[in-house]
Formats: sequence, structure tokens, C-alpha cells
Amino acid sequence: MAKTKTAFFCQNCGTQYAKWVGQCSACKAWNTVVEEVIQKEEKISWKIASGTMKKLATPLRVREISTEKEIRLNAHDLEFNRVLGGGLVPGSLVLLGGEPGIGKSTLLLQIALKLPYRTLYVSGEESQKQIKMRADRIHPNSETCFILTETKTQNIFQQIQDTLPDIVVIDSIQTLHSDYIESAAGSISQIRECTAELIKFAKETNTPVILIGHITKDGSIAGPKILEHMVDTVLQFEGDRNYVYRILRALKNRFGSTAELGIYEMQGNGLREVNNPSEILISKNDEGLSGTAIASTIEGMRPLLIEIQALVSTAVYGTPQRSSTGYNVKRLNMLLAVLEKRAGFKLGAKDVFLNITGGISVDDPAIDLAVIAAILSSNSDIPIEKGACFAAEVGLAGEIRPVQRVEQRILEAEKLGFTDIYVSKRNKIGLKNSKIKVHLVARIEDVVAKLFV
Repeated sequence: MAKTKTAFFCQNCGTQYAKWVGQCSACKAWNTVVEEVIQKEEKISWKIASGTMKKLATPLRVREISTEKEIRLNAHDLEFNRVLGGGLVPGSLVLLGGEPGIGKSTLLLQIALKLPYRTLYVSGEESQKQIKMRADRIHPNSETCFILTETKTQNIFQQIQDTLPDIVVIDSIQTLHSDYIESAAGSISQIRECTAELIKFAKETNTPVILIGHITKDGSIAGPKILEHMVDTVLQFEGDRNYVYRILRALKNRFGSTAELGIYEMQGNGLREVNNPSEILISKNDEGLSGTAIASTIEGMRPLLIEIQALVSTAVYGTPQRSSTGYNVKRLNMLLAVLEKRAGFKLGAKDVFLNITGGISVDDPAIDLAVIAAILSSNSDIPIEKGACFAAEVGLAGEIRPVQRVEQRILEAEKLGFTDIYVSKRNKIGLKNSKIKVHLVARIEDVVAKLFV
């Protein structure tokens, strides 16, 4: 056996050192560098399943490379497919992260049970009986899903040779360990080595692998940062555990857009796909309430209508408060300054609170006009007329600026029964036979005159 070698790794970012140091020079964290034992021995590559043979990679001219569209595996989950960009790419590695108890294992087990392909679900955290109890609530009659409880990668590859699955799910990467590394499961070395072995398996057999990853207290994927660079796709599963809705986002996607969004509702029998997110983002209030406005936004390719709530009240203390949930507070301060400077509304001595319902965060500047409308509605205690929505950006001069794909926003508002929409006068709209009334406004004063005068 070869000589044992030790190395020092930062548990926060994965940087390697030749000796112990108190502070990591890469991430500036203190007391995170620990010593790990690395066993240097010749690695024997896992045996490829019978009937397959690895082809040596050869260089090709650019014109010789095939441009045929990659065939994707349908996950039979519309939201999951949308976020991935159309389905699972053969040979890809997908990393799913999220807080404890948010529903990561439930989501992937639900997908594994409904897939028509042979799927191997490997769990290092739960027993087969525990997984069976959850599977009985979701989809008890699956014939293609195989459950394995194992943490040693060499044993997992042995079972893969016997099972020959089309898709492999690992729950979770932090529980795996390899014989080639003599450190504890979940350490920097083990996570990096186990991921490298899974990548080699996925690329050689063209089998997609989905990994579940734990996150740290600051919300990042646990383990070395290189883990996110090694995989093809990084998904984030988020939401408040006190609410039933969950949001699936793509933080990195080599085969699709990172702007797509998937929404689920947690139920007793699993996660329900929410194909019409506006149903959860707009409250069903029959009576007119001041401080509420509806904005038409777009996440990826999907138009959404969201409800924005504002509360403006006299400041009790000397310094007025500015607070927002789901919206950039710096942009809120900018819009308040525009209202005071350009439109003459004295809000400097008042508290302003802003909330986007549904627990989502929106960065689309097209909701600026709805934010201003909600603030003015609360300030004057006059409700906005029912059936009105907004889709425009507000500039520092108080002008209403155009936004992209405005026709798609208008059609979504019309489909949901809205009668009026306020957009920029500079937007070019070519819709015909539209039942919704489009109000073209150029400045904030035009909006105030139409809504509150």
C-alpha cells in the first residue's frame, strides 16, 4: 500500500493548503481549515455494465460535429421539465439543493415513482421501509422504481451493473463515501471524489444522475464550491415551511435557461404541480382594499400576475421605516424618491411597507408601476379599481418606460379576466380584437389622474 498523505482543506470553500492556517485566504473564514487523510492508491475504474464499451474521444472539426437536437428524457412533471429546459439530458448531472424539510426527497421520489424508465433511487439517509411509507402516499404501484439504501460508492456501482437503470437518484451526496479517500462522509475530499466517480459513470453510460445536496446556514450548497462547477445543472428548492407552496429555480443550467420557475403545492399525497401560478399569487378579495395592485411580470418564458401590497402610515419614531418582502428595498427607496421629487407626494416622514404575496421574490423592473400604484393607493386610502393591472418600468425622471414582451403580458391579463392594463406610451402594441382596455401612460402624473382623481 502506498504512503499515507494528509492535506488541509477549508470546510467552507474547499481550498487546499499544505499546512494548517487559521484563516482561509480564499473565503476569509476563520478556523475552517481541517486536516484530512488521503489514501494514495491506484484507482480501479468502476466496471462498465455488460454490453457497453467506452469509446476513446477523438478531436473533430467544428463542421463535423453533429448539430442535431439533444434527445431529452421526459420527467413526466411539467414544472420539473420546464426548469430543466425540456427534460433530463442523457449523461447529465443535476444537483438539487434546499433547506431541511422543504421537500427535496419527496420531489425526487415522486418523480422516480412516476417515471416509465428504470430508476434506481439510492438513499443514504432513510431505510427502505421509511421510503416505502412515503411512496405509499404518493404512487404505491410503481413497477420501474428500485430503492437501495447504501452509502459506499463501490457498492452502488455494483448494484447499478445488476439493475441497469435509465436514471439514478442519489439522496444525498453528503452521505456517500469512497474507499479511495480515508476521510469521513461529508468532508471536502469525499464529496469531491464521490461526485467525480458519478460524473465518470454518467458520461460513460449516458445515464442522467440527480443528486440531492444539503445547504449551509447561509443558504449555499454544503461542501466545496467546486461541486457546483462539476455538475451540469444546479436547482434550488425553496419556500417557507409554514406555507404549502414551494418554488423550484435553476441557479445553473448548461442545457437551458436559468430564468425559469417551477411552483408546487405541498399536499398529503405529495407535491402538486401549479400550472397556473396566478391562482396562488392573487388573493380572491371581492371588496376593494386600498394599498393593493396587480402587476404583470414574466419569469423565464412564463407570464405571471402577482399581487403587491403596500402600507403607508405616519412614522411613530423620528426615522421612517422602509421595509419590503420579495422586492429590492433599494429600488423601493428609489421609487419613493421619484414620487417625492417628480410627483410631489410627501412620503419622507411616513413608514412604507411593501409585500409581494405568495412568498416569491421578483426582480422584474416591469412591476415598478404596480409598486407605485399600491403605495399611492395606501397613502390616499383609495382602492384601485377592480380589474386593473400594471406592466411598466419607472425612470428617475418620473417617466413610464417600456418593457419587453408587453403583448404576452397583456394576453395573460386578459386570459385571467382583467379589464384594464396600464403600460408605457412608448410600447409598440400590435394586438387586434383584444377585449382588455390598454391605457398608454407617459408619466406618473398620468397614472395618478386616471386612478385617483
